[in-house]
Amino acid sequence: MKEQKIIKLLKDNGLRKTEVRIKVLNAFLESDQAYGQGALEAQFENLDRITLYRTLRTFEQKGIIHQAIDGSGKTKYAICTDSCTEHQHYDHHAHFHCKACDKTICLEEIEVPKIETPSKYKVEQSHLVLRGLCEDCQE
Repeated sequence: MKEQKIIKLLKDNGLRKTEVRIKVLNAFLESDQAYGQGALEAQFENLDRITLYRTLRTFEQKGIIHQAIDGSGKTKYAICTDSCTEHQHYDHHAHFHCKACDKTICLEEIEVPKIETPSKYKVEQSHLVLRGLCEDCQE
């Protein structure tokens, strides 16, 4: 089932099926947390850093993954919902950042609220980050 989803994601986005792309998508689909490039490099032996960087960038451009802004200063990515496209990301949800284990999780059920700003300001992005302890770190 998961392999079929990976193949469909690649095909629907006009991307070739490569070993790196399959491994990276598998990592995102197996977990509910966001990953930075370093965490992905640590998961896979002999993974070329440049290839991984290009893969993440391509996936973001195609609307397969989105940046999970968590205030840590690290670039992390999470899998997008099916409604994201190459032209528009619909990832206007909160992210939870665990201060103990550094895990970042998408909270898609919590939308970032629209905030009316004075007309002289043009808002292009807004992020809602919740910080605390995840379920595992509370024990």
